[in-house]
Amino acid sequence: MEKSNPILVQQDSGMIKWIIGISIVVPIVVAILIFMPAKLDLASDWVYFLPHLNAVINSAATVALIMGLVFIKKGNVQLHRAAMTSAFGLGAVFLVSYIIYHASAESAVFGGEGWIRPVYYFILISHIILAAVALFPILLAYYYGHTDQLVKHRKIVKFAFPIWLYVTVTGVVVYLMISPYYNF
Repeated sequence: MEKSNPILVQQDSGMIKWIIGISIVVPIVVAILIFMPAKLDLASDWVYFLPHLNAVINSAATVALIMGLVFIKKGNVQLHRAAMTSAFGLGAVFLVSYIIYHASAESAVFGGEGWIRPVYYFILISHIILAAVALFPILLAYYYGHTDQLVKHRKIVKFAFPIWLYVTVTGVVVYLMISPYYNF
């Protein structure tokens, strides 16, 4: 069982405030960038490559998450940490790329018809909602793991991991479904 260290509790309080702040600000900024009427001019056409890059990043993050799970199940903490740090870094790169793209380019419109349309929108909406709420438990789980607060880490990972995995997988699925409708 973990002992309560007063210095760590004080550090936790400050870090948790930062995690809460980041978890609120990031989804708000993303929403503003997606829905702002005028897009930023970020030196033209190179941004249209970003959705393709984002799908690759999400795929790599999915692999890193699964490998992290495999490593910890086998008791290999070092490789688990490496895999989860890779997934965390990929998530950060993805977020920057996603923000740049949506700040400078119009979102593609899904053109599918029939039964695939409600399937696409179900996946998209569930992906968006979970992506918006995923940041808090992901940051918290990463912090607790990084500071060796393993009891807290395990508790939050029960929620963070499946949400994060769902978001990375559905990000790729959404990309594959909408990619024929990109107009660039």
